[in-house]
Amino acid sequence: MPKKVTKAIFPVAGMGTRFLPATKSVPKEIMTLVDRPLIQYAIDEARAAGIKEFIFVTSRGKGALEDYFDLAPQLEQELRKKKKTELLKILKSTNMESGAIAYIRQHKALGLGHAVWCARRLIGNEPFAVILPDDVIAADKPCLQQMVEAYAETGGNMVAAMEVEPERASSYGMLDICEENGQLVKVKGMVEKPKAEDAPSNLAVIGRYILSPSVLQHLNQIKTGSGGEIQLTDAIARDIDAKNNVFGFRFSGQRFDCGSKSGFLQATVSFGLSRAELKDDLRAYLRSINLDDDA
Repeated sequence: MPKKVTKAIFPVAGMGTRFLPATKSVPKEIMTLVDRPLIQYAIDEARAAGIKEFIFVTSRGKGALEDYFDLAPQLEQELRKKKKTELLKILKSTNMESGAIAYIRQHKALGLGHAVWCARRLIGNEPFAVILPDDVIAADKPCLQQMVEAYAETGGNMVAAMEVEPERASSYGMLDICEENGQLVKVKGMVEKPKAEDAPSNLAVIGRYILSPSVLQHLNQIKTGSGGEIQLTDAIARDIDAKNNVFGFRFSGQRFDCGSKSGFLQATVSFGLSRAELKDDLRAYLRSINLDDDA
């Protein structure tokens, strides 16, 4: 039986330039989706999957992200005084235990593979998860929890996968598969951001991974790849060659690309409609506007 996955890496060093000017002073990861920052959705998903150690790969200007997970004694005291117990409960749910979070700096923006490599000393010789907070997934059972349960049967390496249109292949790492077994597929190759005609399948890798420590060893040896960056998919592909132990997992749920403005807006509407206290007003508003009117 494979070791339990108790560590997760959160690559949050990006500058969030697609959301300027907001991200001039606010890290993209704490931009609010309904009433929670993006990073809180990622943390909640990781907790549900049994993650105990949270490793953030950051960069300059991310101080507000670190402050978010700190205690706020003055605010807690004020809520107690006003007997706002529900708000106090929500606030406490954002706190993290001392020692549960570690912050590592990525000094140069050299890609996702490099960001993961930066956390190698904290991972050691254990399997670990990688969660990209930009990918928010609405699911009855959190995506990483689904993957951890499947990983208990397979071991090795596992990537979350979803079907995409051929014209979108150039935005993703695409899987070359050799076997299918329900939600699981056996992977024989991975291609980073291919042209539509070169994509080996329509299954794209999205921002959830469970990886073996050997991937970190491969990252030690890899040079820059697509886009002049160190690609995580290249390191995972080396484990296919060495051990033939990489799986794609077709998760149940809806993924929103909150790294784009349109994806963030779509997620806001979807998550708003899922909230009992918001859905009626929001639905009434959406019905009141002419969505086909380009004026």
